[in-house]
Amino acid sequence: MNKLPIFWFLISMFFSFTASAKEVWVIPIQGAIGPATSDYIEREFELAQQQDVSLLILKMDTPGGLDSAMRSIIRNITSSTVPVATWVGPNGARAASAGTYILLASHIAVMANATNLGAATPVAIGLSGPDSSPSDENAPSKPEDAEKNQQVSAKTTLEKKAINDASAYIKGLAKLHGRNEQWAEKAVREAASIDAQTALAENVIDFIADDLEQVIKLADGREIILLGNHTTLSLDGVSLIERTPDWRYSFLATITNPNIAYILLLIGIYGLLLEFYNPGGGLPGILGGICLVLAMYAMQMLPINYAGLALILLGLLLLVGEAFSPSFGVLGLGGVVSFILGSIFLMDSDLPEYQIAKPLIIAVSLLSAAFILLMIALLLKVRQKKVTTGVDCLVGRLATVKDDFDRGQGWVEVAGESWHASSADSLLAGQKVRIQQVSGLNLVVCVNDIESHGIKPV
Repeated sequence: MNKLPIFWFLISMFFSFTASAKEVWVIPIQGAIGPATSDYIEREFELAQQQDVSLLILKMDTPGGLDSAMRSIIRNITSSTVPVATWVGPNGARAASAGTYILLASHIAVMANATNLGAATPVAIGLSGPDSSPSDENAPSKPEDAEKNQQVSAKTTLEKKAINDASAYIKGLAKLHGRNEQWAEKAVREAASIDAQTALAENVIDFIADDLEQVIKLADGREIILLGNHTTLSLDGVSLIERTPDWRYSFLATITNPNIAYILLLIGIYGLLLEFYNPGGGLPGILGGICLVLAMYAMQMLPINYAGLALILLGLLLLVGEAFSPSFGVLGLGGVVSFILGSIFLMDSDLPEYQIAKPLIIAVSLLSAAFILLMIALLLKVRQKKVTTGVDCLVGRLATVKDDFDRGQGWVEVAGESWHASSADSLLAGQKVRIQQVSGLNLVVCVNDIESHGIKPV
């Protein structure tokens, strides 16, 4: 019996089985959605498309996040050649704000029991209070209220523009996969939130699943719209692979934390200033340069208010000015106030996750104020001391005659330096003399009174 055909048959069956093995990747989205999240999702999507993954599942539990990061993730979903399912789970998870947009943009929207989604109103706008109800058009307006009414009207216009933009965006995402557009608009305009059962009943999601295996089981055979074409999912015999964020995600998530970026900025600025005022140290300049570059990279990914950044830089410059050009607190106090205001205004976002912690601002401000007070105390102490350096400190000191004086002129040595000197007395080499006056580069000396009486100085 010829065993060669059987051998090749087994080899071909092995490779055929390997090639037909299908994978489903589970990508976690936890916590606030920011630049690190969108970067990680983009790289995972690219890799999944290269490896022809059968399905991507976004395992979501988020309070929301930045609009720019959210839109980046949605662009990756809508342009993906791999079907994407978003699962709000496990039990107790939520897909609030930005998470609602991502869920509606996915090819398959799934929630676990005891989860919720919604509250998709832009955070910077929020809901109108009772005082914002429309007033009577016929009511007389006072002249002093004209400017106030104009400001409120302008603010309302900006809010309407933001709400209308978000409303149109989320309705388009819902319409893309035949989901409830009316509720999607309500989630923006009224900050509506619903649980999993209500979402299923109102055609906001496709089905409810309490674990990932159930997601795959219920998604198998479902027809979706992928890049405008109707596609039927085939997930029979797939292997479930849970992806873990790599070091790049961890690094970006760390430096794009507003508190970390804030600290890096301060270390960078102070390090460079120390290097400029004490050249040659090396360590402050190197550390400061690295931290400043990292801070700038993080801040270009964060919603930065550049007026706040300018106030921080101005405050630091004033603090440095106080240290090197003492104004007895004027520059220092102005620097601390500017620094505090800049720190508060630095992040142009109302999301709590993207605000600088108030205790951190207070701690840094108190340290800066303590530094200024210490500098002022040291400067006042120094001013009370006598001069110990420079030409003025030579008067009254003893010098040694180097050579015999000729016609009242000669050279003396003081503090290791040779000085030209003049004297009315006859002076011999090695004799101790006392400096009476400094005239330019010439010293006026006289015989040491103590030695002239035969008494050696103690």
